[in-house]
Amino acid sequence: MMTTSNPTSSAQLPATPCYLNGEFTALKDAKISVMDRGFIFGDGVYEVVPVYGGKLFRFAQHMARLERSLAELRIANPLTPAQWTEVALKLVTAYAHSTGVRAENLDQLVYIQISRGVALRDHVMLPDLTPTVFVMTSTMKPPTPEQRAQGVACVSADDFRWRKAHIKSTSLLGAVFARQISADVDAVETVMFRDGYLSEAATCNVWVVRDGKVLGPPKDNLVLEGIRYGLIEAICREAGIGFELRRISREEVFSADELLLSSATKEILAVTTLDGQPVGRGRPGPVCAQLYAGYQQVKEQMRLEPQLGMTA
Repeated sequence: MMTTSNPTSSAQLPATPCYLNGEFTALKDAKISVMDRGFIFGDGVYEVVPVYGGKLFRFAQHMARLERSLAELRIANPLTPAQWTEVALKLVTAYAHSTGVRAENLDQLVYIQISRGVALRDHVMLPDLTPTVFVMTSTMKPPTPEQRAQGVACVSADDFRWRKAHIKSTSLLGAVFARQISADVDAVETVMFRDGYLSEAATCNVWVVRDGKVLGPPKDNLVLEGIRYGLIEAICREAGIGFELRRISREEVFSADELLLSSATKEILAVTTLDGQPVGRGRPGPVCAQLYAGYQQVKEQMRLEPQLGMTA
């Protein structure tokens, strides 16, 4: 039987800085117990925070969502907001230094993960465990200029995941399957429907534009409330664009004037084909352009502000 080597085995991981259980170390040296419940059960939560010019973007909102996810799992937050800020900013600076680029010239992503901790295997949520805390950062990889200009292709699928999508859980096998559906056909994302209504994509929120209004699924247990939910609403309000959260039928999605993805890396990105059919006129539309421009204005405003770690 022919075997192939794993290009990202532990011996080949980079020496970039990370944080594990109170200590800063190199990613290649970070180790957890095989009995960690994050490894055994996926019993944990995570956050991904964009960093622009060395500054944490909407960090307060990320910390609020982290707190909500931890509360759902009955895990006490192991760090204070100030401690999370300190850890994240130290890693942002250290990672930039490791690449030879100044932090203010490098956009990054800070990944935060908390698992319940280490215990013998038991499905019950065992109390009084010490949570495992892991934080790392990496260079942000945004969409290409071509993708921005032309939009991207997506495919659709039924949402076969569990009914607690509002928890940003590390149990991501459902999202892995969903994203692979689109990867198999060289599409960027998988737009999912539950009982005939739009839920979200594998790794993004999905927005529909109809008659100049931005529509999104309601914030409930069937959708992870992306940090961009509040941001898009604020940009729409500033630009005089209608905004509404409600159930959106499959038919409304496929007949949309525009279809958009939002996430930490994609920011606002136009979907121009869905299941091989053009969305609207088959090119990025005017509402996408307005939302993307508004997003960039928020980023630029943040760059001009002092680093407080808890940006609005």
